[in-house]
Amino acid sequence: MSLKIRLARAGAKKRPYYRIVVADSRAPRDGRFIEKIGAYDPMRAKDDPTRVTLETEKVQAWLTKGAQPTDRVLRFLDAAGLMKRQPRNNPEKAEPGKKAQERAAERAKKAGGDEAAA
Repeated sequence: MSLKIRLARAGAKKRPYYRIVVADSRAPRDGRFIEKIGAYDPMRAKDDPTRVTLETEKVQAWLTKGAQPTDRVLRFLDAAGLMKRQPRNNPEKAEPGKKAQERAAERAKKAGGDEAAA
């Protein structure tokens, strides 16, 4: 049985609230889980200490049993100092897409043509 530490959505429409749970990886997202070990309220301010609450003893216990956190939960655990998350590097993220590059080239060509005519 593969265990995951993941988010289970709760709350009303357009008012999300997440439980941090330990669940079998095959169980539905909001369905059956083994234990609730925390909560995440994205509607609170980023600097609010109650935005993410974790029961650290339970988290440590499940990690030693082999439970794997999802990427979002790993971010929370890294912020709490329980695990280390490797930073990701995508140098192509800041580059514009093909269409934007084509439009920029077209604008530069048109601007160059206007200056030559003047």
